[in-house]
Amino acid sequence: MSDHPLLRVNAVTKFYGARVGCRDVSFELWPGEVLAVVGESGSGKTTLLNAISTRLLPTSGTVEYRMRDGQFRDLYRMGEAERRFLMRTDWGFVHQNPADGLRMTVSAGANVGERLMAIGDRHYGNIRDTASQWLGRVEIDTDRIDDQPRDFSGGMRQRLQIARNLVTGPRLVFMDEPTGGLDVSVQARLLDLVRGLVNDLGLAAIVVTHDLAVARLLSHRMMVMKDGNVIEHGLTDRVLDDPREPYTQLLVSSILQV
Repeated sequence: MSDHPLLRVNAVTKFYGARVGCRDVSFELWPGEVLAVVGESGSGKTTLLNAISTRLLPTSGTVEYRMRDGQFRDLYRMGEAERRFLMRTDWGFVHQNPADGLRMTVSAGANVGERLMAIGDRHYGNIRDTASQWLGRVEIDTDRIDDQPRDFSGGMRQRLQIARNLVTGPRLVFMDEPTGGLDVSVQARLLDLVRGLVNDLGLAAIVVTHDLAVARLLSHRMMVMKDGNVIEHGLTDRVLDDPREPYTQLLVSSILQV
């Protein structure tokens, strides 16, 4: 593991008028580490994710990312073009609804290939070969490379979105409820796939989920949010097996009773 974190989040706060989205959240994320952000709907976890990933301007606080040259940059002091390039190359963002992360009217191969073109690849044969390899890697039959995502099942769309995000070799991936809305059997298959890819590629990831089973399977560390605040933070197994806060205890016990 690197001697330096990949991401430094310091006192990030977001208000919507008088309503708090998230308040005074600070943490570091290290290369190869997966952090789960859990909580009920409205707890602030998606607001936090969007603020960290530059999709939503925070009211206050800083988010610093360690670039490939080793220098930390304040994401909100970057130019828009530089930030967009980072999002297309060094980062991935997996949406809960795959349609938000895919172009539904172009082929599966083109969805993956677009990210390669963003980093300068212009050789059609190379792009198609790499796209085909990644379809296979996410368990989509390579014969479907010219099919459009609108003809895919929900689980296949989500796997295609993952391939699109990972093809450029990003160092950091954001995931917003990546298994939400999928059948239980499809969820299990997708989680196994994601866990394998994260481990194989040494990715750092921030995963927002209300599902503690997802958090346990994917993450090393966990933050529990309530009313915009982080109320508990620690190693995932510790938080789930020995929760200290009454709210976390309630979350864990509700899962055990299902």
